[in-house]
Order: sequence, then structure tokens, then C-alpha cells
Amino acid sequence: MNNNTKLSSFTVYFASVVSGFVIMGVELLAGRLLSPYFGSSIYVWGSIITIFMLALSIGYLLGGRWSLRSPSIPKLGILYAVGGLLLLPLPLFSEAIMEALFLRIEDPRYGSLVASFILFLPSTIVLGMIAPYAVRLLTISAEETGLTAGKLYFVSTLGSAFGTIITSFYLVLWFKLSMIFSYFILTLILFSMILYFITMITTRAEQ
Repeated sequence: MNNNTKLSSFTVYFASVVSGFVIMGVELLAGRLLSPYFGSSIYVWGSIITIFMLALSIGYLLGGRWSLRSPSIPKLGILYAVGGLLLLPLPLFSEAIMEALFLRIEDPRYGSLVASFILFLPSTIVLGMIAPYAVRLLTISAEETGLTAGKLYFVSTLGSAFGTIITSFYLVLWFKLSMIFSYFILTLILFSMILYFITMITTRAEQ
């Protein structure tokens, strides 16, 4: 494995840590975002977890299928950029959306379920596509698929663990929710740019 390949592989692994961090951070903050309107009961958390699990399962399926079509690191970067852009309604329009739903749906179970569906499903589907797509990029041979998937899901889940502890212990104490969501969005877009530039660097070095 040459230096360019090592750099690309490290970048993909690290980017997977970031995506895991953001997914878990957003899921944790979803409870605080919905609680002023629908409460923080087990019904609300059940709605949030259901939508996130549904979105991730769809994302894994779509990411696996998309990875069969000429996979590349720039295309992986597109997933980060789109995922970040789909999070934009959270700091911009989430309060207006939840106020409208709160006035129309009296039952907090279904109100929180619909709110979670609208606010979190699209972005989480796209972010869920990252893991299987990254596995495809990192897999050199069929014999190494299981090992590669294991490593990638290890670092991604490690990122989720960091996202859980850092978001719940520190970020919510230091910043407003809208600010944290904005930081997550900027992080995803930044990593989409990093993936693009890494590709440019490795391509020029090979020429």
C-alpha cells in the first residue's frame, strides 16, 4: 500500500468517525428539540429512535446499492455535503414546524413521530449511506470485505460513542441547540471538501 492509498484510507476511516459522531449527536439533541412541544416521555424517545433506526436501515440499503456504481471518494464527499444541507431545517425552521404540528396533532405520541419523520428522516438516510459506501471504497478484495467492514463499523461506532458523551456532557452546556446543529452542518460540509481535496492531492501525486 503506497502513501497515497494510506492517506485516502485514513481519510475515509476518520470521516466515518465524524459521521458516527454527528448521527448520534443529532439523535441526542432531537429529544431536547422536541421536549418543549411534546414532552420527554418514553413515547417521544420511542418516536425518535424509531425514525432514526428506519432512516439508517434505508440509508444502509441505498448506500450499498450506490456503491456499485463507480465508487469514488468525491462521491462519498457528496453524501457528507447533502447530509449537512438536509440538516439545515433544524436550526432554521424546526420551531415553526413543531409549532404547526403541536397545534394540529394533540396526541404527543403521533406529534413527536411526525415531527421526527419530517425533521430527521431525510438527513439520517443520507448519513446512513456513508458506512456501506465507505466499506466499498476501502475493500481491496472479496476476502477482505468482512475485515474492512468490521474496522469501519468499529471506528464509526466509536465516533457515535464520542458524539454521545461530548454532546450530552459538554456541548449542550456550552451552546444553544441551534448553534450545535450549525456546527454539525459545517463539520459535514467541511469533510466533504476535505475528501474532495484529498482526491485532488492523490491524483496529482500519481501523475
